Parts: sequence; structure tokens; C-alpha cells
Amino acid sequence: MASNKTLICSKCKCGLAEIDTQFTYLDKKFRHKVLRCPQCGQVFIPEELAKGKMAQLEKALEEK
Repeated sequence: MASNKTLICSKCKCGLAEIDTQFTYLDKKFRHKVLRCPQCGQVFIPEELAKGKMAQLEKALEEK
């Protein structure tokens, strides 16, 4: 996540931090570091992650 800009949580007004986060899809769990609010836990999923790795994982899990 190479960026000079700090993203701010719209709810808490604090900076997001890169935190290892657990995701669940079709009863399968996986972890990935994403930007997340350290106070409320709101997660920011960048477009390249959503259209890249997450889309590939969804497709692989749905084929099973």
C-alpha cells in the first residue's frame, strides 16, 4: 500500500492503519492485511484488491 496519503475513517476521524484482518466467504476464512480503523474496525478495500486477489478467491471457492 504505497501511498503518501493517509486515509481517514469517516466515522471516527482517525487515520487508518494496515492491520491483518480476517474475511469469511462461503464459510471459508482467510486473512489479509488491509487498511482498517483501529477504533471502530471499519475496513477499506482498495479497488485493485477487490478486482484482483479477492475476485480470484471468490471464483475459486464458488467452483468447488
